[in-house]
Amino acid sequence: MALFVHLKTVSELRGRSDRIAKVTFRGQSFHSRVLENCADVADFDETFRWPVASSIDKNELLEIQIFNYSKVFSNKLIGTFRMVLQKVVEESHVEVADTLMDDNNAVIKTSLNVEIRYQAIDGTMGSWDDGDFLGDETLQEEEKDSQETDGLLPGSRPSSRPPGERSFRSKGREKTKGGRDGEHKAGRSVFSAMKLGKNRSHKEEPPRQDEPAVLEMDDLDHLAIRLGDGLDPDSVSLASVTALTTNVSNKRSKPDIKMEPSAGRPMDYQVSITVIEARQLVGLNMDPVVCVEVGDDKKYTSMKESTNCPYYNEYFVFDFHVSPDVMFDKIIKISVIHSKNLLRSGTLVGSFKMDVGTVYSQPEHQFHHKWAILSDPDDISAGLKGYVKCDVAVVGKGDNIKTPHKANETDEDDIEGNLLLPEGVPAERQWARFYVKIYRAEGLPRMNTSLMANVKKAFIGENKDLVDPYVQVFFAGQKGKTSVQKSSYEPLWNEQVVFTDLFPPLCKRIKVQIRDSDKVNDVAIGTHFIDLRKISNDGDKGFLPTLGPAWVNMYGSTRNYTLLDEHQDLNEGLGEGVSFRARLMLGLAVEILDTSNPELTSSTEVQVEQATPVSESCTGKTEEFFLFGAFLEASMIDRKNGDKPITFEVTIGNYGNEVDGLSRPQRHQPRKEHGDEEEVDLIQNSSDDEGDDSGDLASVSSTPPMRPQITDRNYFHLPYLERKPCIYIKSWWPDQRRRLYNANIMDHIADKLEEGLNDVQEMIKTEKSYPERRLRGVLEELSSGCHRFLSLTDKDQGHSSRTRLDRERLKSCMRELESMGQQAKSLRAQVKRHTVRDKLRLCQNFLQKLRFLADEPQHSIPDVFIWMMSNNKRIAYARVPSKDLLFSIAGEELGKDCAKVKTLFLKLPGKRGFGSAGWTVQAKLELYLWLGLSKQRKDFLCGLPCGFEEVKAAQGLGLHSFPPISLVYTKKQAFQLRAHMYQARSLFAADSSGLSDPFARVFFINQSQCTEVLNETLCPTWDQMLVFDNLELYGEAQELRDDPPIIVIEIYDQDSMGKADFMGRTFAKPLVKMADEAYCPPRFPPQLEYYQIYRGNATAGDLLAAFELLQIGPAGKADLPPINGPVDIDRGPIMPVPVGIRPVLSKYRVEVLFWGLRDLKRVNLAQVDRPRVDIECAGKGVQSSLIHNYKKNPNFGTLVKWFEVDLPENELLHPPLNIRVVDCRAFGRYTLVGSHAVSSLRRFIYRPPDRSAPDWNAMGEVVVSMEPEVPVKKLETMVKLDATSDAVVKVDVTEEEKEKKKKKKKGTAEEPEDEEPDESMLDWWSKYFASIDTMKEQLRQEASGTDLEEKEEVDSTEGLKGPMKGKEKAKAAKEDKKKRSQSPGPGQGVEAPEKKKPKIDELKVYSKELESEFDNFEDWLHTFNLLRGKTGDDEDGSTEEERIVGRFKGSLCVYKVPLPEDVSREAGYDPTFGMFQGIPSNDPINVLVRVYVVRATDLHPADINGKADPYIAIRLGKTDIRDKENYISKQLNPVFGKSFDIEASFPMESMLTVAIYDWDLVGTDDLIGETKIDLENRFYSKHRATCGIAQTYSIHGYNIWRDPMKPSQILTRLCKEGKVDGPHFGPPGRVKVANRVFTGPSEIEDENGQRRPTDEHVALYALRHWEDMPRVGCRLVPEHVETRPLLNPDKPGIEQGRLELWVDMFPMDMPAPGTPLDISPRKPKKYELRVIVWNTDEVVLEDDDFFTGEKSSDIFVRGWLKGQQEDKQDTDVHYHSLTGEGNFNWRYLFPFDYLAAEERIVISKKESMFSWDETEYKIPARLTLQIWDADHFSADDFLGAIELDLNRFPRGAKTAKQCTMEMATGEVDVPLVSIFKQKRVKGWWPLLARNENDEFELTGKVEAELHLLTAEEAEKNPVGLARSEPDPLEKPNRPDTAFVWFLNPLKSIKYLICTRYKWLIVKIVLALLGLLMLALFLYSLPGYMVKKLLGA
Repeated sequence: MALFVHLKTVSELRGRSDRIAKVTFRGQSFHSRVLENCADVADFDETFRWPVASSIDKNELLEIQIFNYSKVFSNKLIGTFRMVLQKVVEESHVEVADTLMDDNNAVIKTSLNVEIRYQAIDGTMGSWDDGDFLGDETLQEEEKDSQETDGLLPGSRPSSRPPGERSFRSKGREKTKGGRDGEHKAGRSVFSAMKLGKNRSHKEEPPRQDEPAVLEMDDLDHLAIRLGDGLDPDSVSLASVTALTTNVSNKRSKPDIKMEPSAGRPMDYQVSITVIEARQLVGLNMDPVVCVEVGDDKKYTSMKESTNCPYYNEYFVFDFHVSPDVMFDKIIKISVIHSKNLLRSGTLVGSFKMDVGTVYSQPEHQFHHKWAILSDPDDISAGLKGYVKCDVAVVGKGDNIKTPHKANETDEDDIEGNLLLPEGVPAERQWARFYVKIYRAEGLPRMNTSLMANVKKAFIGENKDLVDPYVQVFFAGQKGKTSVQKSSYEPLWNEQVVFTDLFPPLCKRIKVQIRDSDKVNDVAIGTHFIDLRKISNDGDKGFLPTLGPAWVNMYGSTRNYTLLDEHQDLNEGLGEGVSFRARLMLGLAVEILDTSNPELTSSTEVQVEQATPVSESCTGKTEEFFLFGAFLEASMIDRKNGDKPITFEVTIGNYGNEVDGLSRPQRHQPRKEHGDEEEVDLIQNSSDDEGDDSGDLASVSSTPPMRPQITDRNYFHLPYLERKPCIYIKSWWPDQRRRLYNANIMDHIADKLEEGLNDVQEMIKTEKSYPERRLRGVLEELSSGCHRFLSLTDKDQGHSSRTRLDRERLKSCMRELESMGQQAKSLRAQVKRHTVRDKLRLCQNFLQKLRFLADEPQHSIPDVFIWMMSNNKRIAYARVPSKDLLFSIAGEELGKDCAKVKTLFLKLPGKRGFGSAGWTVQAKLELYLWLGLSKQRKDFLCGLPCGFEEVKAAQGLGLHSFPPISLVYTKKQAFQLRAHMYQARSLFAADSSGLSDPFARVFFINQSQCTEVLNETLCPTWDQMLVFDNLELYGEAQELRDDPPIIVIEIYDQDSMGKADFMGRTFAKPLVKMADEAYCPPRFPPQLEYYQIYRGNATAGDLLAAFELLQIGPAGKADLPPINGPVDIDRGPIMPVPVGIRPVLSKYRVEVLFWGLRDLKRVNLAQVDRPRVDIECAGKGVQSSLIHNYKKNPNFGTLVKWFEVDLPENELLHPPLNIRVVDCRAFGRYTLVGSHAVSSLRRFIYRPPDRSAPDWNAMGEVVVSMEPEVPVKKLETMVKLDATSDAVVKVDVTEEEKEKKKKKKKGTAEEPEDEEPDESMLDWWSKYFASIDTMKEQLRQEASGTDLEEKEEVDSTEGLKGPMKGKEKAKAAKEDKKKRSQSPGPGQGVEAPEKKKPKIDELKVYSKELESEFDNFEDWLHTFNLLRGKTGDDEDGSTEEERIVGRFKGSLCVYKVPLPEDVSREAGYDPTFGMFQGIPSNDPINVLVRVYVVRATDLHPADINGKADPYIAIRLGKTDIRDKENYISKQLNPVFGKSFDIEASFPMESMLTVAIYDWDLVGTDDLIGETKIDLENRFYSKHRATCGIAQTYSIHGYNIWRDPMKPSQILTRLCKEGKVDGPHFGPPGRVKVANRVFTGPSEIEDENGQRRPTDEHVALYALRHWEDMPRVGCRLVPEHVETRPLLNPDKPGIEQGRLELWVDMFPMDMPAPGTPLDISPRKPKKYELRVIVWNTDEVVLEDDDFFTGEKSSDIFVRGWLKGQQEDKQDTDVHYHSLTGEGNFNWRYLFPFDYLAAEERIVISKKESMFSWDETEYKIPARLTLQIWDADHFSADDFLGAIELDLNRFPRGAKTAKQCTMEMATGEVDVPLVSIFKQKRVKGWWPLLARNENDEFELTGKVEAELHLLTAEEAEKNPVGLARSEPDPLEKPNRPDTAFVWFLNPLKSIKYLICTRYKWLIVKIVLALLGLLMLALFLYSLPGYMVKKLLGA
């Protein structure tokens, strides 16, 4: 593979110089030699060669640069030539002569001549790829004259000149015309990519002649869009379903088929939330309640007392009927409230919130068993406040949720790993402030009546704006609002609304609403939603949400003010806005808070502050934009609007809106400082021909009024003929085109991708060859499109007005697209034949991502609205996004509808457009639109169909760029359209009979014709050709060939009364033949294609048709191909579809098996008595025999009938087959009961088996053996064999495993109960729970991806051994996992005795209905639903279910005649049964039906208390069982465990209904939900669903064989029915069936342990491998439990819960089955737990002594098992403990009922004093011990607590010293014990409480002894409570301090004096003595002194 470039010459160089050329491809450059001193021609004549390893992509570039060479300085570039290698890849040899471009991308005169050759690896050439130039419009030719570029586009752009502009010359084809080199293109794409700059006669260039047909004939086969033979299909784009997705045009846009707005219509939703438990709640000794809030609905759980980890398991359901937008913005809030009761609301502990949309976008629309983190919104500096474990699911109508199985969930939770957060959200969320900055608004509508205003104006001359706006912002359930600006159409706020929430928030959207403040009630003016996902990026290089400052546009109802606005919803943001309302400048910023900062205000209240104003220009420089539109056609105007003149108005923002825009001008234009001169100046400089063109360009925004003319009885049209009215509008907007350009580039990539994916899907659907090649092509296009985006945006330099979001978004889009391009490349390599479907799904993700990225959150130019006005009233509208119309000189950035003719269907505004009103077209417009800067205006007519003259307004005469007010077409062509309407299928049922009388109406331009009406069918074959004559199309012939107008086909139902009902619509594009073309292959005659019919948004069938548009040449119609084929005389003057177009037919035989009719409902109140079935296909048919008495036997007497019919060879064109049931009444009358259309016969086509397949006649024996000890071994050790292998597989227990077992035995020696469970202990429930564990394990492994590895293993290894190895590996992995889970590690040493033992037999638990697992049991008997009545539309809420009037059972077989011989020659061939050999007889048969109902889960609450009292009701035929006595009180997950026996006779009673009702004391019982099972199909199915086949055979015990037939008998019978040789038993333990030999154990043990020989084990083993049998093998139904959804007809489509059950059926003529299995719920076992509290130690001291101030505590211990209310027990008080030590010797007794399997304690109690009966609760077995400080006068103080889960709690420490806090928090590895295994445990446990900082601290230790006894043991060995008899405990030896001073005052005084205060008292006494001495001294001193003085 290599690319050769031969550079020949470069001419028209300027001056003399040395020249050098540089040629670059794939980044590798070659230089030519230097041509010295070379003049104007450089003759290089050099060849360069690139060897290429991977084939060249069509979008790769070759670049040639020519330099002036300099030895000293750097070379100076003369010019560059770039070329896309598409043509090279296709033609593999191209010669090109073209001009160069300088570095400003301007064309220079210098031209080069080069020859390029590409030698591909396989020598093939690709073909032209249609899609390639779709949006790739080129530079206009005029671009060469005017050098001005778009102000936003950077100067040097390497590839801004698309490939169109070059002159390709294929080898040997001469240039047709001289002139400029870039002018003519010889080989051109079908899209004629260069035609955009079509010459117009007013230019100075000479007008060109009509160009020849776009492609020469030899190129046409590339385009015969079907795959040609010689082409490499990798790059061929196939025509897709609508033939419009492949848009064969560059002047027309693709119309949108779907009409009605989908948003805004209410739907049913159900939010179900299960609150399971809470953990680690912050607070002391709290009584928590959980409040669940969805939107405004609140529900509460019950209150749990005195616990920080309450267990609730309560289920709440919220039902809503709202539109999706409203639903997904609702907030789900889960909050925990402390001590709420009737009188007080309680205090909030913490809350968690997320929006419904977040849940809905999760896989399966749910979070299952996840922990919600609670935080306190009023204190954001605090940490988390606890966790709530819950399930949250959101179900819309028709969603089915797979809930994981709800059985015993004992697994200890990893909280951190299962947080209730979507993928990718960090667990540690931080608090953040969201600043929504509201700057100003513009263009607000009038919102009050002008009556008062006029009065005011008259009196005081005051003229006010009639609106008082303010802005309200909603986010995460909070709202804030700005101030009100009185009377202002242009309010200025400059305020910011501040929200505080966790980041990232779990609420997706911020709603910003401008409202009008009013005295009575405020109304919304407009609403905008900010989607946080679009303005932030959570990647590593992501950015926080940011927005603006930018303008956002708001749309809503029309602007004229009425008191009651019927479209007010639109202003609230529901539905698509029909008019511009206002624009708002806003910004958004997020700041992550540092919560440790003390200055932070810690509340999350919404605040409103002033914001710093921003400058005018921050949103971009205001530019003048120019919008031009030309109305080329207005047809299909609804006849209601046909009587008054009609005008069309186009508006952009408020510009152009003369009716109800603003009376004053908008303020943009005049805001220039230098007046208008600057604006005029710009335009003068930029326009190239004339000066003063924009001086007084007034906008013309509406077409002149015109009276419509009649097209047919439904529609009118406007007779524009050759004069097409135009509109033009000048408007001023901030210039933010770059945003729109980037979005356009991504949209182009996405459109192309979508089109390609549709093609691939269509290819897969129609089974065309090589869809993988097309997918590769699509991926190539995608990766090159992504690279193109990077190269275009890479140059996007900074712009002052770019916001931070612009910069960040661009970066992230570039990253995303770069990675997408790489992924697409690598995916391309992985696309193989068998992986197409998977890869297609991945590509769909690309598409969603592209669409998401392309949606620009910061608006710039508002959308364009086109309104049809009649009588000055607005009737209907269309809305076109402005980015689609935006002009750019770079092709990729051009809007997809810019400068193109777009077909628009106008629709009714708002709610009026819902439903059937919205399906009728109000008008169809062919409209040409162009939007761009005024200064680029000269190109605005470039895309119009050519051949017109402009008519300008008076002031614009002679000015070139002055827009015309109308166009007059001088060129017109005559055509004839032939519409070949062949057939339609799967149409909408419009009549009450369930059928329709359809006819099709074809519209083309302003003509319409109808096909004939075919009565009573949904699949009409019209086979009719409609000819439209004298069609006049305006424009050049050549363009019409590429861009014909579209054809609209509408299907109606003819009613004898009133007007025809609309049934659907589709579009088509005709194949055009010009007068000078030959009518011959490959293009003609056209082929029939399927077109999808739409009715509103829903598909409503397909139309098979072909359309051709034939030009009538100068010779008139004589030149047209003759309309051959007879006029069908019988049908009147109807021409059938001609022979070349109609499908080729051949003879087929259709055999019909008539089995019976079921469940026929009444017709016109009369019962159906003598029904008959009529089968019809393509006009032929057969009738069944008559059922004489439907009540007695609804089966047919004659089983098989057949008829022959001519069907198309192509299976995809097969007509549908109609099944109709009629009731034959007296006097030869017939009434239609119901009908069914089999739309595709494909699944009934007989394909003879491939006899060469190895398993068909493999002679060698295949031995499958089974290890002798397997009867009780786990399923894991079975190995499935491939049908073709002949190996003996022995499964041995490996040595290693035996070792492990031994070790395990040793390890558990001290726990004797851990042995294999005793047979007598096991029951059916052991089996059930073991099976559920297995199921969970399998699900877990699937999740961890073992199945993926397995797949890859199988892929990578060849041969027979490969798959085996892969599977064994996976098995080994499974075994390993099992072993690991069995070894008693520290976390699992204590599990319920019969858990995870490999000794328990299992059954299969299906998490869905059995039918879905076994293909509805339609292996030979199919069920067809008979429908009657009109198809419901969404808003009626009527579903398919309600239209079903019965079911027809039978089957079809279609084959070409004659049939291959070998079938009829087979042994036992019975010709009366045709292809249905070996079917059983359909005579009535009596059957014993045994229904086992295990349990129900997640029932919908039926009572006010949020619970239900469910019981079972079963109906089968006349039997109706209501098990009302055994209702289960207040339970939403009841365990029934019941079996019911019913005798029924098939076929009369074959539909079993199992319903769950809610028992009510008064009034009737309500239906919760029901499920229906068709027993008959199960009974007759080859899968043998009568009684499931167990895993092992045993004749006693819990696993007893249920079927009256033993395995060997079943096997014998299957062999006989399937005509298989066998079974041959013997020698013992061996059986041979066909070429399979099965070996296994040959003995069985009976009850008494005696062994006796048996063949049953091997027979059963053979049955379990029956699916591997050659020819007759199929999977037999195993022993199972199925899970069926419960549905309620009042709430269609939404599950009301699930029911687990299974059904056994036994024919009464066989031996009777044994007694039913006992599956009654396990009775809880009675236990007694004795807890002795011996001592406490290190208890914190709470009290200060009254006298002495020392610390002490009065300790007592409280304990409970079931709940504080029920059975709390307290010890006595150890008073005045000074050291924290307490002695108690106190015994608690807790009797309880325990279910070992579920590890739950069962309590029955009345819920309240008003309850009628007791409710059963199941709670975890947890013992709570608490220490308290007793107070006499105030409430006792809580000190600390510990909760011990009796199944797994830390073993107590031997001494108080060894007892640490970590034992309870789980930070150290402590061995866990289970009281149920250990029976007796003694030790020290820590007691914890939380301190102020919410951290755990140790508050004490308790020494306790736990002793568990069964009730019987407790009775034999009674003990007393506390310290009483029997077996009393001795009194504790408490120190003397433990008494109370007022009981023993002396003792306490003695104690105080003697012990504590002895020395203190001595010191005090001495001090007192000293003081006394001193006092005495002072007292006696004066007297003594006097004495001394006087007496001396």
